[in-house]
Amino acid sequence: MHALLPHRPPRRDRRPLVGVLAANTVSIAGSSLTLIGVPWFVLQTTGSAGRAGVVAFCATLPVIVAALIGGPVIDRIGRRRVSVASDLISGLSVGAIPLLHHAGVLEFWMLCALMAVGGLVHTPGLTARAVLLPNLAEHAGTTITRAAGLYDAVSRGARMIGAAVAGLLIAGFGAETVLLLDAATFGASALLVAVFLRGVPAAEPQRTTGKVSLTAYRAELAEGWAFMTRTRLLLGITVMVMMTNGLDQGWSAVLLPVHGREDLGGAAAIGLMISLFGGFALLGALLYGMWGERFPRRAVFTAAFLLSGATRYVVAALTDTTLPLAVTMALAGLGAGMLNPILTTIMYEQVPEALRSRVSGVATAGCELTMPMGGLAAGLLVDGFGVTTALLLFGGTYLLTTLAPMVFPAWRAMDRPPAAALSRTEPARPGSAHEESSPHPSAR
Repeated sequence: MHALLPHRPPRRDRRPLVGVLAANTVSIAGSSLTLIGVPWFVLQTTGSAGRAGVVAFCATLPVIVAALIGGPVIDRIGRRRVSVASDLISGLSVGAIPLLHHAGVLEFWMLCALMAVGGLVHTPGLTARAVLLPNLAEHAGTTITRAAGLYDAVSRGARMIGAAVAGLLIAGFGAETVLLLDAATFGASALLVAVFLRGVPAAEPQRTTGKVSLTAYRAELAEGWAFMTRTRLLLGITVMVMMTNGLDQGWSAVLLPVHGREDLGGAAAIGLMISLFGGFALLGALLYGMWGERFPRRAVFTAAFLLSGATRYVVAALTDTTLPLAVTMALAGLGAGMLNPILTTIMYEQVPEALRSRVSGVATAGCELTMPMGGLAAGLLVDGFGVTTALLLFGGTYLLTTLAPMVFPAWRAMDRPPAAALSRTEPARPGSAHEESSPHPSAR
């Protein structure tokens, strides 16, 4: 008679999770360079806020298309391959801008086209890494809540560092240097993902039934769309974040750069503001990761959005000095840091693993639907009515949008995660209760 062998828990391997976190850190730090560098480059070379808005429009319009159709493609090609290809193409597109400018051949339409290429391929890479998080958390032996909090925390920290470095580099060496450095970070991110996700089953192409066809592709996409639209909480989150993302795009691509150039003293001040926001957002994410589960999600989410939203626009409109806006950006960042862990947790609780790429793609497309118009509208308003009027209009719209969780009943489901979702996202552990772990796309 054979002796019973003791049950061995699955071997924990944190390297894939660490690799993705490292890739995101490098990549997002690089994108913080571009977040400041591209608008500043356009304002320096053209002197037009309207043209800065046009560039923002061209950069974000393809993002919607990529997010909408990318879910099924990500599953078929493989999340690791999509992430690597996305970073490599994005690096080439952003690196070509300063090289063409140095050669004296960069036309405005070329700048718009290169930004459009980057926007088209960038979102599938972000989605590919994000949807792997539950699998990587389980592989590492940690909870989704902790992994999501860490995922957002390193993103916030990288954004803080990148913004501070961008302001100093632009002031010292010019926007072209910043764009070249961002191109290098894309290459580093691609290498990290290629190495650390090799051999992870969830990162490889997923088996699908039936032949690859347009009909099957539409069916998969429709499946993700149908799931999101019949889940009222996900639909409400998507619509709300759609509005705020458009307003935030106008802020980052046009309103803050113009305000910084006219009133705050230049690119270094802009870097300081974004760095403060990112640093305190990191603190907010860490605080939520430690104590956030003790409080009702809806209350925390609403308070955090009210703190992080309209206040920036109003203070910037009413002051032309650095200190008041710096304090406001710090407080706004503290609130913003609590948002993505909540939204990420809800997404993983509500959506089955098999539908995650498709639903995430549809939700991301919805969340980013107004981003092209946000930058364009901000540029046109600044050229037509001045930056103060544009800031107040954007701030008022932001305030009305962030009141939604207090008004609509569907948001009450934030505090009632489905029991079935908890069982599929995290196995029970002896002696402990289940710990709960976005369609909120973060700018890289």
